[in-house]
Amino acid sequence: MQATNNKTSNNAVEWMQSGARQFLTFFLNDEEYGVDILQVNEIREWTPITTLPETPSFVKGVINLRGNIVPIIDLRALFNFKSVEYGPTTVVIVLNINNDGQQLVMGIVVDAVSDTHTINQGEIKKSPNCAGSINIKYLQGLVEIEGKLVLLLDIDKLLTDHQLEQIEQVS
Repeated sequence: MQATNNKTSNNAVEWMQSGARQFLTFFLNDEEYGVDILQVNEIREWTPITTLPETPSFVKGVINLRGNIVPIIDLRALFNFKSVEYGPTTVVIVLNINNDGQQLVMGIVVDAVSDTHTINQGEIKKSPNCAGSINIKYLQGLVEIEGKLVLLLDIDKLLTDHQLEQIEQVS
């Protein structure tokens, strides 16, 4: 039993040293995106949320998550995508955001969760300046997975400082 634990420990160390990271991928507007799985708190099925007056258009509302008020961000509104009706695959990914050393929990609404993938740092390509309506400042890069390009989001840079201040007032 002890040998197995050492082998597992050694594999984990090798994995960390290789620069490999795991990403949770999801769909939004028929495109696939990824977020670092270490920032994922949980995945929740879509349920009605509490809407708040006078909040930015990208703030869908809030949920009560085990006694904590968590703001829910509508990525479609943030990315200027067309609004759609939520369906049975719509989920909220609850994320831990690092805002200048302070931790913030927020959820993002996505069309569907896809999978988890281990990606080596060398596989991530730099984001082109023509990434469409998505500001490339919150893209870590692009990676090809199973013949498709996946946009890797830098969740800590997803919102501007001003937007983060607005979110912190909500939570």
